[in-house]
This record gives sequence, structure tokens and C-alpha cells, in this order.
Amino acid sequence: MSAHDSIMQGLTEALAYAQGKDVGARVHSVEIPNVDVASVRARTGLSQGDFARSIGVAKGTLLNWEHGRRRPTGPAQVLLAMIDKKPSLVTELLR
Repeated sequence: MSAHDSIMQGLTEALAYAQGKDVGARVHSVEIPNVDVASVRARTGLSQGDFARSIGVAKGTLLNWEHGRRRPTGPAQVLLAMIDKKPSLVTELLR
């Protein structure tokens, strides 16, 4: 089977799966816990501005998360869950 044929087969199966058809796909699910952003930041010992900069978000975004007006999603949620497990991660890797 050529690379083109293999890719087309994968795309066809993905489309069928997205439409709810049973294509025998193996589905992997990763559960990312919600975190208390203010608590996570506090344990790093960083100010709101420094913490926001260290994880690459605007301070306003961090404030919205800390005050519960918004919730982190996607990569930010994963990063915060990792920092929750190991607060020193910020200083070890991200500064």
C-alpha cells in the first residue's frame, strides 16, 4: 500500500468514526484534571504577573482563571495540571 493510499484510508476511517460509524478504531482518552489556578500559582511563589509570563499567557487571562470567570483549556490546562503536580517545574524548565 502506498503512503497516499494509507493516508486516504486513515482519513476515510476518521471521517466515518466522526459520523458515529463503528470502524473498529482504538480510541485513547486522557483525563486532565481541573486545577485551582490560584493555588497552583501560590505554590510556585510567583506573583500573578511573573507566573502569567512564565507560562505564556496574559495577566488578564490568569486573573480570569483565578477568579473563576474562565477555565483554562487545551495546552494551558495540561501545563497547569503538570505544575500542580510539581510546582518547581516553572523554575526548572520555564523561566
